[in-house]
Amino acid sequence: MSPFAYLAHTQLPALADRYDFKINYHAIDLPAAKLAVGNTAPPNVSMPVKLRYLMTDLQRWARRYDVPLVFPKTLKSERLNLGLYFAINRGRAEDYLRTAWLPTWGQGGDMGNEELIADVAHSMNWDVSEFLRFLDSPEAHDRYATDNQEAHRRGVFGAPTMMLGEEMWWGNDRLVFLEERLAAIKNDGGRQ
Repeated sequence: MSPFAYLAHTQLPALADRYDFKINYHAIDLPAAKLAVGNTAPPNVSMPVKLRYLMTDLQRWARRYDVPLVFPKTLKSERLNLGLYFAINRGRAEDYLRTAWLPTWGQGGDMGNEELIADVAHSMNWDVSEFLRFLDSPEAHDRYATDNQEAHRRGVFGAPTMMLGEEMWWGNDRLVFLEERLAAIKNDGGRQ
């Protein structure tokens, strides 16, 4: 549900490739992660002044990355989050995220809409009914719960969060610091 996770992901795979790192993807319930660390502030959409700034800032980042960004009709992301595990099972997490984010943050679609979710599966050349069944499966829900528990344990409070060991970088604007760390590791021959 995070626009900044969408924006970061337009850059992160290339960054990982440049430094020979592999991304291990995890889905989280963002409102639950915020609450787990005590963030009880109202959502951005209920603060018009902050939302106006946020929308301007998002467009600045979209222009910088030369990607489309349209606020989706809803932020009901749980079913698309659950789909990540179907993609991971098939070794296609990166493709799935790119495919799921295009009609949502890229084009403003309703991320909770079952037709949009089915279209994402179809675009991935997956059996749509198998994908939709997986979203309702105990496996999907158990893995989502496990990822959320682990995120809470590690102190994840927002998205995107990138972890390298126990080091954390939060936010699209922190990719530059992550890259500095990856470069230092590469320059040190991977010994850090």
